[in-house]
Formats: sequence, structure tokens, C-alpha cells
Amino acid sequence: MTESRPSTRRPSANASAIAALAAVAMMVAAAGPAAAQSLRGSSASLDVQNRVAVEHDFTYIRDGAQVVRFVNAGYLVEVRPNRDFDLHAVSFPYARPEAELFVRRLASQYRSACGEKLVVTSLTRPLNRQPSNASDRSVHPTGMAIDLRLSRNASCRSWLEGVLLSLEGAGVLEATRERYPAHYHIALFPSQYHRYVERVTDEAPALKEATRVTVSTQSYRVRRGDSLWDIARQFDTSVEQIQVANDLRGARIYAGQTLEIPGQTRQQ
Repeated sequence: MTESRPSTRRPSANASAIAALAAVAMMVAAAGPAAAQSLRGSSASLDVQNRVAVEHDFTYIRDGAQVVRFVNAGYLVEVRPNRDFDLHAVSFPYARPEAELFVRRLASQYRSACGEKLVVTSLTRPLNRQPSNASDRSVHPTGMAIDLRLSRNASCRSWLEGVLLSLEGAGVLEATRERYPAHYHIALFPSQYHRYVERVTDEAPALKEATRVTVSTQSYRVRRGDSLWDIARQFDTSVEQIQVANDLRGARIYAGQTLEIPGQTRQQ
């Protein structure tokens, strides 16, 4: 069962909705065990997610500085929005290479089926940046998790939920429809998904060709009157990137403080 192959033609709005619902019905029927699943989430699902993280020997990343080190080491890659998906309020736009591939493939097929962009709301999220309502067993700190916004379009939600259920039945991810706030939480199983993609397409080798991002840093000693905004402008970076590199929660800095200022160099 693939995520669904995109059509080369754009059908009418009514035809798109009918086709999407029909595709969901066929996928769920073909998935067998997946049909009995519900995206409700459970303690057992969290057990599976954490077991997979342990099997892959994934580190639960502590803070923003460790995110930078994992990017530099190639364990995490940049997830760059394109014509098929956007990032919304994503503080750390990095993920495991297989998770980046999953987002690109799913977004392309989602846009073809629904005519709208997929919206990613969270990727790698270190332990010290977890929200207060996050589970203490969340796998977001490992880089294998993706959160997606719920569409306002019922047909699009049905299409996406059918696909997630079928992939869950194939044993390549665990998916939950969260309510507070409303979103889809997906824990992707990297090696299982990679093997799955190899079976259904020739795109898997793209993992080896993904753009590598090296986050270089330079030290800066804060002067009296400096602000993060001023420093970010001076070094052509962003306030958020400086906060990540220095594990800053807010915007307060002081004269004499040494900051690591990030810059990015992409390597093909």
C-alpha cells in the first residue's frame, strides 16, 4: 500500500472529493488490520514509538545547542518548504533524513489529492522545549516525529487519515489525532519506512543525496546597549537561531556575555 500516487491531471472539485473518499475506502479495506485502528493514540502506541527509538539508538536531544551538533554531524537534515507544504511556527526545521523524505512524498500526494498544501507544525523538539502538555515519552526530541495541521476540508482530512491508517497498518509509523491543540502526531519508523519506500518506488536513494546543512558558529561578546535583534541583523541571522544556538529562553542578554552566532553553509 503506497501513500497514494498523484494524478497527472487536476480533476474538478466534486470529482476530487469523490475520488479522495473512494481512495480512502479502498485503502482502509485493503489494509486489513489498519481498518480496526482509529488514530486515537494509546499508551501501547507510545511504547512502540519509544521501542523503535531505542532500536535505532536515537538520542533524546536535550537542547538547541545539541540540535546544532546533530545537524552538523548529519544525523538531522533541514526540512525546507516547497510548493506542496509549508512550515508553521516550527522552531527547529530539522528531522531524521527518512522523516524529511516522508514529508516531501506525503505533501506531494496530499496536494495532488486535495488541492491544498500540507502544513507541518512541529519537527525535532528538544527536551527543554517540550510544551507543558507533552508526554514525557514523546519522541519529538529524537527527530523522528512530525506534527501536521488538521485541514478544514473534511475530504482532505479523510484522505490523510486513511493514508496514515494504511501506513500504520504497514508498520512504518504510529499516528494519533490529537485534540489539544488539534493536530496529527506522527512518529515515523526510519529504517522501516526506508525499506517500504524501496519496495514501492525508486526514490529511496534520494536519502543519500539530501542537502546537508552545516551550522557554523562564531563567538560574539555582547556590548552595552546590544539587543538580540541588533546582533541578528549584524550577522545576517535570526533572533530565533541565536536563541537556539545559545539555549536562550527569552531575549534578555547582558554586557560581557559571550554568544555563539550561527551561520549556515549548505553542501550538496
